[in-house]
Amino acid sequence: MGKWVALASETDFQDRPVKVVEYDGERIALFRLSDGIYAIDDECSHATASLAEGRVEDHVVECPRHGARFDIRTGKHLCFPAVTPVTSYPVKLEGGKIYVYVDD
Repeated sequence: MGKWVALASETDFQDRPVKVVEYDGERIALFRLSDGIYAIDDECSHATASLAEGRVEDHVVECPRHGARFDIRTGKHLCFPAVTPVTSYPVKLEGGKIYVYVDD
């Protein structure tokens, strides 16, 4: 069973569109896109690299290490060398805080 956890606030995005947070030993990348805030695992599913450091275009992030691309909204892998998606987390905003739904 999962739970909603406050991991950031809207003000964290004043200077940048991406923020990395940690919960229970896992790094989660929060992306502010034009239609909302999304959360995915920060680590590329192909090789160890931070997706938060990748180039973002529209709703796609490109891994800075080998160029694998992922849909920020769903975590789906879009091209090789990645062959598996990254975890995507539900996000909600309440009172200026960003809540992410995580597993217990």
